[in-house]
Amino acid sequence: MKGKILITGATGNLGGLVIDALLSKIEANQIAGLVRDTNKAEALQAKGIDIREGNYDDESSLEKAFSGVEKIYFISGNDLDKRVDQHKNIVAAAEKAGVEHVVYTSFGRKDESENSPIYPVAKGHLAAEDALKNASLDYTILKHNLYMEVIPLFAGENLLESKTLFLPAEDGKTGFMARKDMAVLAAEILTGEGHENKTYEVSAEKAFTFAEIAALISEVSGTEINYVSPNPEEFAKTLKGYGVPQPAIDMTVMFAKGIAQGEFDETATTYRDFTGNEPTSLKTFLADTYGK
Repeated sequence: MKGKILITGATGNLGGLVIDALLSKIEANQIAGLVRDTNKAEALQAKGIDIREGNYDDESSLEKAFSGVEKIYFISGNDLDKRVDQHKNIVAAAEKAGVEHVVYTSFGRKDESENSPIYPVAKGHLAAEDALKNASLDYTILKHNLYMEVIPLFAGENLLESKTLFLPAEDGKTGFMARKDMAVLAAEILTGEGHENKTYEVSAEKAFTFAEIAALISEVSGTEINYVSPNPEEFAKTLKGYGVPQPAIDMTVMFAKGIAQGEFDETATTYRDFTGNEPTSLKTFLADTYGK
């Protein structure tokens, strides 16, 4: 490898898991991590990771941080209002710094129009994909399905006490995938060959409804969980009554509507194809989260 592999969002959940997965395949001195605050990267520095400081809002800081980097694992920004411009900054800086290959964490979807319930999330991803496809570098687009780790967020922290999974997702299915599996797949692609200018679906091999998820939680916890799918208005009103912040309600409703409309029911064997291993099953994840 001529240059380093840089992971953006290196102190975040996904970024940290990708770095750990890479450390099982290559030496620490071949890995760089992009952070906004170097004071929060002491644990990575202790592992021998080259810490680079940069901000998605500042293209010049990114260009400097990308110096000597051959590949970037580009984790999408989490500020929905800013990230169209932020994503363009990253691609522009990568081009100027001479980066050869960018692997981008996009997301799975079917409807790319402004009429999609998940368009507020989609537009930043679409901007990044468009920028990458028009840049003078190689790209790999990973169309991530939803993390399994969002299920407890959708279900609420008192699920086993309330015994009701309350979400307006109707009978929509989702190919939830464990975050750690996405990280292992990323390390395989970043250190492998033949992934230039490819797009991969990154999803579980089976999609589940929330009724099926409630049944699995019942099985692993020993507590009978019922699934109730109210209309979005009733859901929002109920959560507001419990004091849930409006932005959190809006985000949950947006994803629930997307699930109901089949935006996330894609399944794929990409993880097994590239790693040779079986992905984490939803039952295993739920047992670890809710098990007796």
